[in-house]
Amino acid sequence: MQITLIAQIVVSLVLIILVTLQSKETSLGASFSSATQSGFHTKRGPEKIIYLATIVFSIIFLILSFLNIAVWK
Repeated sequence: MQITLIAQIVVSLVLIILVTLQSKETSLGASFSSATQSGFHTKRGPEKIIYLATIVFSIIFLILSFLNIAVWK
């Protein structure tokens, strides 16, 4: 019961960090690349890893949220 709540807090902190690390269209690199100006951009390297980790941690967060709701009822 307490473990799932602590795990959800840890996962939420990791999720906040991952979302913050993701690049935005208005970043400095977007002004130098013509690929991002045209709207087409392929994620490569660390950017792809951060993107996939964000998806995985958001799914884990969702599962932990439902688990906490089920446990506290």
